[in-house]
Amino acid sequence: MASNVSDPTPVIGITSYLQQAQWGVWDAEAALIPADYVRMVAGCGAIPVLLPPHGQTPAVLDRIDGLIIAGGADIAAEAYGEIAHERTGSQPYRDASEFMLLAGARERGLPVLGICRGLQVINVAAGGSLIQHLPEVVGHTDYQPSPGVYGEVEVTTEPGSLAREVLGEATTAPCYHHQAVDRLGEGLTVTARSADGLIEAIEQDSSPAGAAGENGWLLAVQWHPEHNPDDARVVAALVAAAGDRLAGTGQRLGEEITT
Repeated sequence: MASNVSDPTPVIGITSYLQQAQWGVWDAEAALIPADYVRMVAGCGAIPVLLPPHGQTPAVLDRIDGLIIAGGADIAAEAYGEIAHERTGSQPYRDASEFMLLAGARERGLPVLGICRGLQVINVAAGGSLIQHLPEVVGHTDYQPSPGVYGEVEVTTEPGSLAREVLGEATTAPCYHHQAVDRLGEGLTVTARSADGLIEAIEQDSSPAGAAGENGWLLAVQWHPEHNPDDARVVAALVAAAGDRLAGTGQRLGEEITT
């Protein structure tokens, strides 16, 4: 009889960050992530697990079935060999944690979804660089209209790409970023752009639509799909890829197989 894991529900790890926060009577540093991520992963039929940027090792990846590298603060400019712009606000400890988790996920063939900053992490990890302050390049602030206010971006996907398979020819999505891909990292390909020509999605190079590729399923978007509860297609695609991998491998590390 075919082998099955004791619980076939995919477990999705979501990177998080440490930040000062207030709740109840408390005002203290907390490990957090916007609840939009958690709700959308759960709504797509997976189990969300938060991964803080301290205390992690690659071993945690043996207990999950997919990874979301979430949005947040800028990547340190030093990570791609540049001097920080005055508007670049980085969290180097988070950079180190997410670079480590990304490398481990790719080694294991885990499905990976990068969201906003997550796309930039994937690009920089592959040797790419970033535009540090978009308004100086595109001449407007539409991608981050004001603090705490999302913009809206229209993107067009490339034929034959995973982005095209998931989203169709074009889509509109909420965005909030003041940085973007400049030099594309090695082994990556651009699969969606905005009307400005800004890179809005990247994937593995030479991967057919829907294929896992040599190091597993990979999609990264510069916008925030989790912020639109009416359009879960990107997150649902990750969950489906994680479910397919779990069904194919039959178990997570250390988990008993039943027959």
